[in-house]
Amino acid sequence: MACNFSFPPLTPEQIAEALHTYGLAPTANLRAEDIANPQPDLLPAVISNFLATVVDPTGADDLDGQLGFDALASLDNPEHYMEGIRVLRLHKRASRFLESIQFPGFTLRDLLRPDPRRLVQVLSALINFLYYRDDKLALLQPIIHEFPNLDERCMELKAKLAEHQKAIADHELAAQMEEPMVQQLEAEVNSLKQKLVEYNKKQLALRANATAINDKKEETHRKIAKNDFELVKLAQENSKLLSKIVESPEKLQRALEEKKTARAELKNAEKIATQSVQEKTATLEIYSKGYEKLSKHSTKIQALQEQVTATKALEKEVKARKTKISDESVEIMALDTKIIEWDGKVHEMEEHVKAKEKKRDQIVADENQKLAALSSEVEWKLKCLEPRERKVEETIAKATKLCAEVDSTRTDAAEELQLIYAKFQQIGHAFTCYKDNFKSFLE
Repeated sequence: MACNFSFPPLTPEQIAEALHTYGLAPTANLRAEDIANPQPDLLPAVISNFLATVVDPTGADDLDGQLGFDALASLDNPEHYMEGIRVLRLHKRASRFLESIQFPGFTLRDLLRPDPRRLVQVLSALINFLYYRDDKLALLQPIIHEFPNLDERCMELKAKLAEHQKAIADHELAAQMEEPMVQQLEAEVNSLKQKLVEYNKKQLALRANATAINDKKEETHRKIAKNDFELVKLAQENSKLLSKIVESPEKLQRALEEKKTARAELKNAEKIATQSVQEKTATLEIYSKGYEKLSKHSTKIQALQEQVTATKALEKEVKARKTKISDESVEIMALDTKIIEWDGKVHEMEEHVKAKEKKRDQIVADENQKLAALSSEVEWKLKCLEPRERKVEETIAKATKLCAEVDSTRTDAAEELQLIYAKFQQIGHAFTCYKDNFKSFLE
């Protein structure tokens, strides 16, 4: 607990008055002499009342709590230690609280057998803390007045919190219901990814085979063109030989046989070439059919890729919803903490108001008693003052008579003084004349 207050020592009269004011006095007739000459049970009683009313009014940390079975088993006669355990618990809680307000060094001797000076220091620290708390609560009063409808606001926040919790529960239920579907989609997506990898590998292999077939096809086209060129040359030679048949039949016969053999070879080569071309065309048709199948598979793969992108979008949406739910849960936790804080403040304000009302009732009762006592005392004094008033009136009459006599004597004395002063002036004038005459005589 961070504290910004000090605890100067108070007088025993101030301490006794404050203990009665805050309801911490162990007895109703506690006086300053009891604090100046303390009894051993004074400070434990005050600290118990302080902890019960100020620190822990709910009684969550009870000093008279029962011991556990393990602790009871470790003691031979537990009933002999109950008072000591209660005192130790009280000292532990008191020292913890005093250390939290920057008042260390509270020992067990201070609790059981304190000297008057140490008792005044401890009680001054507790009472100054109460004064400090009252000042802080007075500073919080404007904030409380700014929120007059705090209960309604709390009810609204609780209703919103219940709505958010219901929405979260519905969303979690929907997520749990959709989880098998999501897992199934993830499994399908993984299998489709594997198939896509295999189809890509097959497509690459088919493309390599198609390029090799195209190369072979171009080579066969080149061979066919070459064979056509040779056939044209042979036809030209044949025409030349036909023109030379008449000139040399034997040579022509040999040349004709050679040409026939060459022609037979060419025909055989042409047959072989046509067969190879047919085979190439058949393989080309096969590759075209494979290409069509590959294109169909590629369209299917594209559809699968679109499904994969759709599932990724769904995953992103699920993640976004999860982040939104986490943010809403954080906001709800913040609202919970605020509600708890305001509940604590409201509880403290209610306790403070109850203490103030109790103090006001006590002050009003004391003032009424004092007023009744004063009224009776005033009536008695008035009765006692009646003969005195008569005596005072008589003395006033005598005093007025004496004042009149004094005034008359004063006027007579003033007249006599005037006569005496005139005679004195005459004597002085005669003395000055005599002095002047004597001076002239001496000269």
